[in-house]
Amino acid sequence: MMRGMIRRFLAALVFIAAPATAQETAPSPATPPATVVVAFNRETITPLIVEGLANLETARPVAANDPVRIASISKLIMALTALRLVDEGKLDLDRDVSDYVGWKVRSPYHPDAPVTLAHLLSHRAGLSDKAGYIIPLGESLEAKFADPAAWRDTGPSGEAAFEYANLGSPLVATALEAASGERYDRLVERLVFAPLGVKACLNWIGCDADMQARKVTLYRHTGEVAADGAGRLPSACTIPVAEGIACELANYVPGTNASIFSPQGGVRIGMLDLAKIGQAFGEPRAFFSDRAKQGFDRAWNTSFHPDQEFFCIYGLHLQIIDSSQALWANAEQPKPATCRDELFGDGVARVGHSGEAYGLQSGLWFDLGTGRGFAYFLTQVPPPAGGEDTGGFTAREKALMARAQAMIRK
Repeated sequence: MMRGMIRRFLAALVFIAAPATAQETAPSPATPPATVVVAFNRETITPLIVEGLANLETARPVAANDPVRIASISKLIMALTALRLVDEGKLDLDRDVSDYVGWKVRSPYHPDAPVTLAHLLSHRAGLSDKAGYIIPLGESLEAKFADPAAWRDTGPSGEAAFEYANLGSPLVATALEAASGERYDRLVERLVFAPLGVKACLNWIGCDADMQARKVTLYRHTGEVAADGAGRLPSACTIPVAEGIACELANYVPGTNASIFSPQGGVRIGMLDLAKIGQAFGEPRAFFSDRAKQGFDRAWNTSFHPDQEFFCIYGLHLQIIDSSQALWANAEQPKPATCRDELFGDGVARVGHSGEAYGLQSGLWFDLGTGRGFAYFLTQVPPPAGGEDTGGFTAREKALMARAQAMIRK
């Protein structure tokens, strides 16, 4: 299997040094933007960089495990939830997603091609974000996918050219609800957060008063509040709601519109807890059964995307970065010159996911061979030239990782 080849290759790559004794960097007099980096291996989690203010209005310094909106790393957590449902025998990644949601999901360009969860989780279903991807409570998920603007004509689902699209996440999360009969936020808690001893939530639903008090407010590079300001916590409404609809989940029916939980980017979690999720991938730790791991195997078989500048190797909401020519040999082609997936530049290919939104950049990256990795976020980052959610690593992000690597080598 492709993933087996990748795992053996990664295991043979250069090991990074073991984390040093925990240390936290105090904010400088200039008060840098809130930034946290933690290193982890299979047994330990070590804060490396903890600096800046979690909230500019109150001047509260950020702490290592303060919860923050991690943006698209939320998709990796959704993939873990899906594989846990596969473990329970309630989900088949290759089944037509229509069978779960109860209505026909088809591209208008390829009406005879079934759309599966594996296609959606790997951004190969032919979806586009041009129609938008936030479906508020009270609006129809089915109507969103009936809009031709939600699709691209680049081939039938599964064969469609890779295009990163947030729109697939609400559909996947809704299918997970339908398969389990559970609300998406509760499902993630039961299958991922609770088993790993993680305190986290989606759109602040289920986060207690202590977590809410420790939140990291996200600011744009201009200093204006971008997300999770004082007025965006319970008891204020924290989910998207259509006009005239009460902000109330008591009557929500699982399997109808899980977009309200923002599965594409709405997880709030601290970096120490995010590192625990990274540890779940380490061997010999067995968070997944062999049956679930087969889902990864299928995804990696179609994960090489030579036409992409950033998402060069991506499948089932897992990306490989700092890929080498040797790794691309598994795809029987050289690494494209257009691929710009370098973050660490140390010869170690890492697996994980990045996040970018509301002035934040985040990452969870780990070496499958050694189990060592980093979880981090930085704030007040200027938007890239192509706009948010375009992917890519900024110079500031690369400098932060170089700084973290230097610390663990001491």
